[in-house]
Amino acid sequence: MRDRRLLPIVLLAILALVAGCSADSAPPDPVAGEWHGSIEVPGQPLPIGVTFADGGATIDIPVQGVQDGPLTEVTTDPENVGFKLQNIPGDPVFHGRYADDRITGDFTQAGQSFPLNLERGALPPPARPQEPKPPFPYRSEDVGYSSGDITVAGTLTLPEGTGPFPAVQLVTGSGPQDRNEELMGHKVFLLVADTLTRAGYAVLRTDDRGVGGTGGDLNTATYDVLAGDIAAGTTFLRGRSEIDPGRIGLFGHSEGGYLAPLAASKQGEQIDFLVLMAGPSVPGRDVLIEQNGLLLAAAGATPEEARAQQEYVAEWSALLVAGDTAAARAATERQEAALPPEQRSTPAALDAQEAPVMRSFLAYDPAPALRAVRVPTLAVFGGKDLQVPPAQSEQPMRDLLAGAPDPTVRTFPGLNHLLQPANTGSPSEYAAIETTIDPAALAFMTDWLTTRIPPR
Repeated sequence: MRDRRLLPIVLLAILALVAGCSADSAPPDPVAGEWHGSIEVPGQPLPIGVTFADGGATIDIPVQGVQDGPLTEVTTDPENVGFKLQNIPGDPVFHGRYADDRITGDFTQAGQSFPLNLERGALPPPARPQEPKPPFPYRSEDVGYSSGDITVAGTLTLPEGTGPFPAVQLVTGSGPQDRNEELMGHKVFLLVADTLTRAGYAVLRTDDRGVGGTGGDLNTATYDVLAGDIAAGTTFLRGRSEIDPGRIGLFGHSEGGYLAPLAASKQGEQIDFLVLMAGPSVPGRDVLIEQNGLLLAAAGATPEEARAQQEYVAEWSALLVAGDTAAARAATERQEAALPPEQRSTPAALDAQEAPVMRSFLAYDPAPALRAVRVPTLAVFGGKDLQVPPAQSEQPMRDLLAGAPDPTVRTFPGLNHLLQPANTGSPSEYAAIETTIDPAALAFMTDWLTTRIPPR
């Protein structure tokens, strides 16, 4: 479950980039070209790439999914190199100078400055040793199918041979995710799909609503609508001759661990197994309250500050679940009143916090769907997960899955929400960790599946 904090903690969250680059075509321009460096935020340096061309500039922030984002107020005079990220909380700007084929200066946001020194050349991609690279020993096909009035786009990978193969349908976590569930530079579902297809399973992974080739708007969708999108994918798989219709299961990560059992409960006997990776087993409102306290504490907040945030989240979420959006908005404005104006939520951010998909999350109780599971189910947690902490969800998951024929619940010590080996478990570590999923955890999930749903 991606970080749903309601107050800014990490200043460098890049929410949106808009066009408007100034033009200055006067040659020669010693600053022109590609540059790279890191914004030196203590404990979490943020690698970026900047390209100056034709008097304008663009920025790449791979760990936040930003590519070729246009910059504004660009200046390339050697004594005054600068740019601004427009419409971002905290008015982030860079001011520096060019000398000896380097650009040195400071990146400032919300009144805090951090060194940013740029060297010539493109930003190297983050080290991701597990990321699958072609050629692949299996078939890969771009697919599309209808779900209500939208088209869902995705990728179906198929083992070599004629089949029919058992199939695994992947269900992403919260927020707008692409079919690879790319998070902080890690392509989580690309790795899962590659691993399972090599093991003999067909795997379907799809773009969320409003992402990539899929239509619709994720924010306006309810959980019933999203469960319907999952059902449409299952129907698509059942219609493929390469797929064994009696061996189709769902693999949900994070919020996908909510949606997979919900979709299964609505599809009757069409779902034959479940794998839940860091999926919560308590109501969404409880997850959010606990998550906020843990994340604030990890960011250095005092116990009093963390408790105050949790009290606010409890009030805000109760109001939103009750349908009193105006009172929920007022609670947020009161909570943020002490913040500098540049750190307060934008109207667009407030609207997103109150969207139907957020209300569905807050109001959702997974107990009925989990209690109704009657197929083999695996639920795994990371011992250092601060977003879906196992201390909150592991035992309820065991209790609720007691009626399933073969439930397995396992917590892996030392792993975070992505099942990466972690120091603190804070989301600020995700991008810096080279491992996408701990190999032992990935092997455990694969072995569990091959034992219960053999590929042949």
